Amino acid sequence: MKKQPVIFNSLSQLHKAMGQPAPSHPLISILNYGEAHFDPKDFEQGIILNFYKISFKTSFSGRLKYGQGYYDFEEGGMSFIAPGQLLRMQEEEANYDGMTLHIHPDFLRAYPLNSIIKQYGFFSYSAAEALYLSEKEKATIFSVYRFIQDELGERIDKFSQDVIISQIELLLNYANRFYDRQFITRKAVNNDVLSKLEALLENYFNDDKSLMNGLPSVQSVAEQLHLTPRYLSDLLRNLIGLNTQQYIHEKVIHKAKEYLAKDELTVAEIAYHLGFEHPQSFNKLFKSKTALSPLDYKKSLLN
Repeated sequence: MKKQPVIFNSLSQLHKAMGQPAPSHPLISILNYGEAHFDPKDFEQGIILNFYKISFKTSFSGRLKYGQGYYDFEEGGMSFIAPGQLLRMQEEEANYDGMTLHIHPDFLRAYPLNSIIKQYGFFSYSAAEALYLSEKEKATIFSVYRFIQDELGERIDKFSQDVIISQIELLLNYANRFYDRQFITRKAVNNDVLSKLEALLENYFNDDKSLMNGLPSVQSVAEQLHLTPRYLSDLLRNLIGLNTQQYIHEKVIHKAKEYLAKDELTVAEIAYHLGFEHPQSFNKLFKSKTALSPLDYKKSLLN
């Protein structure tokens, strides 16, 4: 029988599997990778954590895949896993130092963060889209981890949870800021992604794939670029101010204008060629983007 992923429902289960003592708090803990003892082969089918995992790797030996290329990240970084996601633990998973913060959803339940945390896009990123930190940023993140660790080491009182929640919020806000910096500093890599996306969509419409398969979806183009949909949208938003869906729509309108200028197809035929099931949907999108119906746009070209 094929092995199934190992599911961890509690922090105590995970601590035991990592050869560590039980956590001081049942719903939140920090594990030090250097002290963990486990064989990655025990988890070769992956693991599923039913709690949040925020990892801070201070050093890492090896290479990580990013898009279609490989990049060396010996200086470490951060990764974010939401509850219920499948996590593949490779051999190199045991070859780094750092800390990981585990937070059970029940720890957040009575706080606004329980809803807000779902809005942080990086919990949907893949491991190859991790956050890589400068020395100054690492020191900042380390100080937050150390504060939480020290707080958990103190006697738990009625203020402990409020204090720790505020530090988790601080950690997530720093991650947001540093990811924004990463999108900016990786502009060359991101422009390469944009060029590939542009070529991908151009070929899709020129080869009439839209006529056979319908409009390209965010999921399909992200998969072809070897990125997660959320990361691709965040990348594009930082680069050109549009998310992936908006960028696809811009390309659809550009192609529609080409067809309308040639005046060889009816509006309905153009709609079907672009992948719309109903011409009305095409008309609605075109007017929302140009303030003109397709017919009015065609007339404006004649004038």
